Amino acid sequence: MFDALFRAISSEMAVDLGSATTRIHVEGRGLCCEEPSLVAIQEDRQGRRRVLAVGEQALAMEGRTPPDVRVVRPIQGGVITDFEVAEAMLRCFVTEVQGRRLWVGPRISIAIPYGTTEVEKRALRDAAEASGARVVQLVERPLAAAVGV
Repeated sequence: MFDALFRAISSEMAVDLGSATTRIHVEGRGLCCEEPSLVAIQEDRQGRRRVLAVGEQALAMEGRTPPDVRVVRPIQGGVITDFEVAEAMLRCFVTEVQGRRLWVGPRISIAIPYGTTEVEKRALRDAAEASGARVVQLVERPLAAAVGV
């Protein structure tokens, strides 16, 4: 009962977390987000990190930042290298696509590389759930490409 209600309220998204570009496709709207997988982070002396910019804005900051700000790629080779930063990046992109209506999270399907280990799958699933997703499905890229054809 509640699942049918949530399905009517929320959206369904397909996410391709690439090393260079993150793409988000929303059912009924098409490709809604295609931005670089970059995050600008400010780190203070106590070790606390704060996200300053994501995507195109972080790309514009690359190479032009003060010493306490770094522009990082949280995903390299299809694998999350920095879980917290990847979660923040995904949360920003989902909020940008869906708007502030995150009181009912979207259903998200994520394309993952073939041969991804269970630990890496769990990290991706946790990052997506922490970013506000209601249901997360992981689909291997060859299968996603075959379905897309």
